[in-house]
Amino acid sequence: MKANVGGVDRILRIVVGLALIAMVFVGPQTVWGWVGVIPVLTGLVRFCPFYPLLGLNTCPTESN
Repeated sequence: MKANVGGVDRILRIVVGLALIAMVFVGPQTVWGWVGVIPVLTGLVRFCPFYPLLGLNTCPTESN
């Protein structure tokens, strides 16, 4: 698994993911807030399984 999530993309994923998870506790308590786990995980491991399928790569050091 080569990293394909770059710096800004990684930060945005983690922030948005944490915001979605926070909605479960402080906002509307729906199951959809747990969707935030996905961007947090992809931000932490720096790999998005959908990027290779779409031909995307936001990580400048792993552009091969």
